Amino acid sequence: METVILSAKGKTRKRFQRTPERLEVPNLLAVQLESFNWFLEEGLLEVFKEVSPIYDFNENYYIEFISHSTGEPKYSEIECKEKGITYSVPLRAKVRLVSKITGEIKESEVYLGELPWMTERGTFIINGTEKVIINQLIRSPGVYFDSQLDISGRPLFRASLIPSRGAWLEYETDSEGAIFFRVDTTGKKIPLTLLLKAVCFDT
Repeated sequence: METVILSAKGKTRKRFQRTPERLEVPNLLAVQLESFNWFLEEGLLEVFKEVSPIYDFNENYYIEFISHSTGEPKYSEIECKEKGITYSVPLRAKVRLVSKITGEIKESEVYLGELPWMTERGTFIINGTEKVIINQLIRSPGVYFDSQLDISGRPLFRASLIPSRGAWLEYETDSEGAIFFRVDTTGKKIPLTLLLKAVCFDT
């Protein structure tokens, strides 16, 4: 497709392109906004379900979470920046207190605290400073094996243990066949025999 374009200096330029001249710009804030909405609608509810019900020491009473709600921000975004405070909303939960002795049930709404609130720009204002959460790709938890050749052509083996939480553990061999391990990718190499002795294994 041939397109004739006039430049600012009046010169004629021809553009040969098959794609449309303008591409639709995606919503770059969708990831942050959708993630925060999921947290409000489902994430908080999952957390409440994990700890509910809460029993007392003798298990005669317990508290159940029924629902939760958020209020309106006390200060505007501009006021939070000027005063150096966090842009947040009150988080409340409706709970039910049950007595296993008498069967009595009481329901009430309790104040849980202030919840940092996301702005329309997908940012948070924490202590007056606007911050943004940067997404990153991480490896799934599991064990990963890898091998490569050193300068002399000898194979070197490596295994990475990636937990769902906590530090990575890496095991690797050197050109002489000795096995080392390190905590995280930037940690210092430590002989594996030292780790075995630490957990009371004989080498």
